[in-house]
Parts: sequence; C-alpha cells; structure tokens
Amino acid sequence: MWSSLNEWLWQDRFWLPPNNSWTELEDRDGLVFAHPQDMLAALPLALALVAIRFTFERLVGLPLSRWLGVQDQARKLVKPNATLEKHFLMEGWRPNKPQMAVLATQCGLTLRQTQCWFRRRRNQDRPCLTKKFCEASWRFVFYLCSFFGGLLVLYHESWLWRPAMCWDNYPNQPLKPALYYWYLLELSFYISLLITLPFDIRRKDFKEQVAHHLVTITLIAFSYSANLLRIGSLVLLLHDSTDYLLEACKMFNYAHQRRVCNSLFIIFSLVFFYTRLVLFPTQSGGACSRDAEGATMKWGNQSDPLYHILRVYRQLKPLLWLLLLQLASGDAAAAARVLVLSHPSYDPQFHKERPDGERHSQ
Repeated sequence: MWSSLNEWLWQDRFWLPPNNSWTELEDRDGLVFAHPQDMLAALPLALALVAIRFTFERLVGLPLSRWLGVQDQARKLVKPNATLEKHFLMEGWRPNKPQMAVLATQCGLTLRQTQCWFRRRRNQDRPCLTKKFCEASWRFVFYLCSFFGGLLVLYHESWLWRPAMCWDNYPNQPLKPALYYWYLLELSFYISLLITLPFDIRRKDFKEQVAHHLVTITLIAFSYSANLLRIGSLVLLLHDSTDYLLEACKMFNYAHQRRVCNSLFIIFSLVFFYTRLVLFPTQSGGACSRDAEGATMKWGNQSDPLYHILRVYRQLKPLLWLLLLQLASGDAAAAARVLVLSHPSYDPQFHKERPDGERHSQ
C-alpha cells in the first residue's frame, strides 16, 4: 500500500512539465540535481539548531541583555498554598465565583484573599523581558547571517539580477552545493522554530505562528522537490532582508532604548515596503507569474482556473497583510506598534500595581 501511494504521489505529471521525467533529473556527467529525499537531512540539522539556540541564549543572549540594560520587573511571590496551587495547575488559572468561594472555604481565607492569591499567581507566571530578548536575539542572528549568506550564494547567479532566468531550461537546472546548504539551513531553521514553539513564550498569535511555520516548511520542501530553487531562493532572500531588522527592533524595545528602536523601525518599514510591495510583486513574484504564464501556455495548461486564482492572491497578499494590520489596530501608527511591539514592556508612567498584585493601565 505504501509503495503504491508513494508511486502515485511522485508521478511526473504532478511535479514536472509535460515531456519531462524524474529520470532526466538523475545525477550525471558531474551534474547534481535536486532530489526530494535530500530534504530528510533537515530533521537532524533542526535538532542541532535547537541545541545551538539554547546554548546561544544562555552564553550570548543573556549576557547581551544585561549589557544593554534589560531588567526584569520584580514580582511579589505568592504564599505557598497546596490547595490553590493544585487548582491553578489542574483546573485553571481563572476560577469562576462559585469555585472561588469553595476554595476560600477550604483554605480558611476570605474571598478577597483568594482572588488576590490567584491574581498574584497569574502575574508570577508572566514572561520576563530577558527571555523575550534572548528569543529575539537568536532570531536576529540567524536572519542576519541567513540574509548575507544568501547574498553571498546568489550574488554571482544570473537569476538574482534577471528573475526571468529562473525559468531558463527548467526543470533541467543543476544544483550547486552552496545553494543546497543554504536552502537546507532555511528549512531546518523553520522546523526548529516549530519544535521549540511550545516552549517559547506563548503569544496571542500562537496558532498563526504554527500555521505560518507549517506553510513555510511546506513551500520550501515543495520548491526543492520540484526543482524550483531559483525562484524559491529569491523569495527567501527577500523575506530575510526585513526579518532581522524586525527582531532588532524588538531587542532594543525590550532594552527601553526607544530612539534606537524607532529609528530601526523606520528603516524596517522602508525596506519592507520596497522588498515586499515593489520588488516582490514586480520582479521576483512578477517574473514568476509572467514567465510561469508563458510556460503554462506552452505546456497547454493555461485554462487551469487554480493558476489564475493563485496568481491574483500572490500579487495581493502583501497589501492584504498591511490592511489586516490596520484593521486590527485602528490606524497606521498602532499597526506599526502591533507589528513591532506586540508585547510592550513595562513602563511605570502608564502602569501601576494594585494592592492585590495585578497590573493594569491607567
């Protein structure tokens, strides 16, 4: 059964243009081509990246946070109470009023004291700025190295400067070792992010992050399997060009260096606008659409409605993303804050602590 399913999945017509087969993409005469099974090497490399990340955060990220002046807010610890702690861990961290009354009776406390205990207990588990800074610093280092490493790999390639060359002699395009290792590293990184996501600070967009990583892993693996490495490398390079700037903004925000953060965010906004709304639709994505359309007409599949739907979506996706940000925040300034400062740090000018330990905005 498995062999039949595997044979059906890897049919030539699903992955390659007409009159092409997998046998033509076998290594020959010193030429190496992309093979789907090569992506299996990303699994052990992802585990290695997880180990490197935890080592980096402890040996580099933590000292760097102290050097930049990142300070965790002191929190009042709750008095140990086995009954309340058991309910907090097993039943939920926000009991309703009837449950609160029962717990207060069992512990010999007043209702107010029980509510105060749960508030302080929730506040005690809130993530600290140091952990946020270490996570952002790891992503910053990787995206920075990945972007400039990608530039080094693609600088002498013709399709970097002329995206139309992405379809030259497709799919008979040999694979260069440097491009393979860079592609494999990108795939491994997103797999490692997916692995560590349950252990990272849980944010409000947790489900969206899971979906994003799954889609990214699928696209990278699919583009490699179909030998679409040229256009895939351009898309990866464009996205990495802004990601490290965004992580740098977060780092300086956690360090309370507002001027540096705001300056970096302005640079990020300009680069994001140019790469995602100018270069991607008109050069890399546009070239992919135009030349893919010509190839589709040549191969006789131009009547496929799915192709046209995906083409329109690819062109409108960056604009739709910015529109959703603005709708979620109310205005452009707030949208920028949602994007960069999704978890604002504590500011004594705008917050105060209630007697029960719970913090709220004025």
